[in-house]
Parts: sequence; structure tokens; C-alpha cells
Amino acid sequence: MNSRRSWLVFAVVVLAYLVSVLQRTSLGVAAVEATDRFGITAAALSSLAVVQLLVYAALQVPVGVMIDRVGPRFLILLGAALMCAGQVTLAIAPDIGVAVLGRVLVGAGDAMTFISAIRLLASWFEGRALPIVTQLLGTSGQLGQVLSALPLVALLHTAGWTRTYLTAASLSVIVVVVVGVAVRGRATAPEGTPSWKHSLRQLRESLARPGTQLGFWSHYVTQPSVTMFSMLWGFPFLSIALGYGPTGSAALLTLVVVTAAVTGPLLGLLSARFPLRRSSIVLGIVTMMGVGWIAVLAWPGVPPLWLIIVLIVIIATGGPGSLIGFDFARTFNPLRSLGSANGVVNVGGFTASFVTMFLIGVLLDAIDTIRGGTGIPTELYSLESFRLAFLVQFLVVAVGIVMLLVARRRTRARLHEEEGITVAPLWVALMRAWRRRRSNGQ
Repeated sequence: MNSRRSWLVFAVVVLAYLVSVLQRTSLGVAAVEATDRFGITAAALSSLAVVQLLVYAALQVPVGVMIDRVGPRFLILLGAALMCAGQVTLAIAPDIGVAVLGRVLVGAGDAMTFISAIRLLASWFEGRALPIVTQLLGTSGQLGQVLSALPLVALLHTAGWTRTYLTAASLSVIVVVVVGVAVRGRATAPEGTPSWKHSLRQLRESLARPGTQLGFWSHYVTQPSVTMFSMLWGFPFLSIALGYGPTGSAALLTLVVVTAAVTGPLLGLLSARFPLRRSSIVLGIVTMMGVGWIAVLAWPGVPPLWLIIVLIVIIATGGPGSLIGFDFARTFNPLRSLGSANGVVNVGGFTASFVTMFLIGVLLDAIDTIRGGTGIPTELYSLESFRLAFLVQFLVVAVGIVMLLVARRRTRARLHEEEGITVAPLWVALMRAWRRRRSNGQ
């Protein structure tokens, strides 16, 4: 545990996740090109991205169960192979139907990567190092978004659609080779494969634990804003609605990764230092995101660049913030069923993401139709249309906040019953801490 070999495994797992994120976000930076290439509407384009996330979310629980049965290494290898096949299919797709098949394969492969990586790290790291390396994994993996936002965009505009996505596919081949060679030994597969009956019982137990549910809703409320922005709607919003163009938009999207690189380790340290206040950290992040969106959407006229930068920085915090959900799963579940618990948690954020993403596309089309638009990108992706369409995320997140508060109350009640730990409201704890400092100062 926590050895030099552990850090080698960590580096290889980061590579696998980095490439997975690149494959996941490679469509968002080509949203305008995809609209023209396949001659589709905004709703159809959102469907192309949503089907990928739908497959991802639908497979999380089955993949979690399979991790506990066959081990994370096998699923990381299978996931990379599926993403390679998906990108090849998208590269040669003559129409939207074949393109959907390609994104289904990408979504299936992507679904196997992250929770397998988390489960693998749980076998190589322990103690306070584990939540920190989990955050580092999520942060480092987001470099894949930089690769899709800058080199992939440049390649798309010089080499064209087919060569760009074939190049992306080749990166997953590299992952298969590196993981196959370097990741061996501890917990690459379980010592004894449990029966399906036993696996399903573990899944039911994980689902029933309030801590798993708290992880689900924590993931649900923190992830959708940054995911819908970085995967699909951020690029047309920045490049067309705000007029920054492809190059400027790609550069702005890299702020998501820079922010995650700074806030990820910090949130990991905070989670390790204040484990009883992790839900308060989550709610603080969501509150900041809501304030940021209100400021941008309510701004009269075109929002200034500095405000857009502030918004991107704020919503980017939701990426590493969503990883706190997996820390809840680790805390309240035994290692033998951690794969199932992580699968349950990961469904949360991606369910919220594909619902938000799809509804935004539907609203953009509806607004364009009402205004008598022609469906061309400059009218379809206007600033005023985005102002209205982006409001839907407030409704999606509000549902999650209510459920998070319910799950938190049940988790704290279970914690009190089983371990005698009482978690006071945050304001009470802050007042007590202030009084203690005041008494010590006197």
C-alpha cells in the first residue's frame, strides 16, 4: 500500500482515464461541425451526446457489480477497446444513425473506466492518501479535455473529421497496451468470483445504505453544469453566442482543467480533514455555481469576458466536487462491494447531465422555431436562446438538493445509531469553534 509500485499503477490509471475523458468530450468541440456534417437540429445533436451519457449511466450499476466479480483491470481494458471501436465508427459514419452507434460504443467503454480506476486505487492506497489520490485521478484525467479542446480542434480544422477521430481511436489502443503490461498483481481480479446471487445481494445492500444515497445525490448536484458545458453546449455558447470563435472558445474551456487541477487536491484535503462536513462542502459548491449562472444569465447585453471566466472557474469546481460522492461510498461501504457502490454513485451525476443536456437542446430548437428561425447555427445558438435554455439546469439541480438533504439526515441518523456520532448543524459547529477560540484567547 502507498508504495512506489502503487504510484506506477496510479500513473497508468491516470493515462487510461485521461484518454477516456478525451473520447467522451471529443464530440462537444465538434458540435458545430457535427451540425453541418449530418444536417441535424440542436435536439438531434443533443441526442447524439445524450445517448452516450445515457449508456454511460445505464451501465454504471452493472459495471460496478462486474468489478466486484472480475476485477477492475479487465474492465479498463475492455472499456478502452470499446472506445476505440466507437471512435472508428464515428470517424467513418455517413449519417446520424451510424454516428449514434459510435457514441453508444464510446459511452459503454467510458462507463467501465472511471469506477474501475477508483476501485483499483482502493487496493493500492490506504488512509488519508486515498481521497487525495482519488481527487488527483479526477483532476489529472481532465487533461483529456485539454487535448480535445486544443490539439483535437486544431486537427479537426486541418485534417478533417475522419482523420481526427481515427487519431483519437488510436490513443485507446495505446491504453490497452500500457494497462495490459503495467497493471498486474494486487486486486486486478478478485480472489474468488462471487455468485450472481451474492453480487446482487451486495448491490441491494449498497443501495439501501443512506451513505451510498448521499454519495449519489452529491454527485447528482455537482456534475451536470460542468459536464453539459464541457461536453456539448459550452463550445457553441462561447464560439457563436458570445462570439469568441473556435480558438478562443477552446482556450476558455481549458480553464475547466486548470481550475480542477487547483481545486481537486484542495477538496481532497478538506474531505480528509473534515469528513463530517463533506455534504456542506458539496452544498457550498452548488451555491457558488447557482450564483455564477444567475450573474451571467441576468447580465444586460453580452456578459463581459471576466464574468465568463469567473463562471467557468466556478462550474469547473463541480468536477472535483462530484468526487466527494465516491468518498461517501468508500466511507459507508465495505471494500468487497465498493465497485457496486461506486457504480450507484456515478449514475447520479450523469443522469442529471444527460437530462440537462437533452432539455437544453429541445429548448434551443423550440425557441428557434417560435422565432421563425432557419436552424442555422448563428440563429439556433444565439445568446438570447441560451439565456432561456440554460435555466433548465436550476430545476434539475433543485430536485437533487432536496434529495441530498433527505439522504444527509438519514445518514447522520444511521451514524448516530451505529457509532454514537452526532453531527451538529454547520452553524452550530462554527459557533462552538468561535467560542472555543474566544475562550482560549482569554
